Amino acid sequence: MKSLLYVAWAIALLAALGSLYFQYGLHLAPCILCWYQRIAMYPLVILLAVGILRKDTKVYLYVFPLSVSGFFIALYHYLLYIKIIPDTYAPCSTGVSCTTKLIEWFGFINIPFLSFIAFAGINLLLYIYRHANK
Repeated sequence: MKSLLYVAWAIALLAALGSLYFQYGLHLAPCILCWYQRIAMYPLVILLAVGILRKDTKVYLYVFPLSVSGFFIALYHYLLYIKIIPDTYAPCSTGVSCTTKLIEWFGFINIPFLSFIAFAGINLLLYIYRHANK
């Protein structure tokens, strides 16, 4: 079951590197919700790595709060992006808009969706890991 933590760490690392690539490689400025998601995602790379190296079977206790909060921010951002939540509820009143279509692959894969999937995957893996180690 330790492999679940490695996969969660790989997802967090890929998401962190991907966000940096979007910003510095493709020159896409992040919106305020993207920054909040980064605040939740970046520490996961370190926390999961430390938990793996220390063989901490309770790693989920200090990873879940960040991952779950990031999940809900990403869900909110995605719902704004696909117009289920109206633009009037977007916190991005100045700077880069939270609903600007910067990339869209296959008609549905976009930056908020990628973040949502990353947090959902990490949460699912941690949930399975937690229940497998009881």
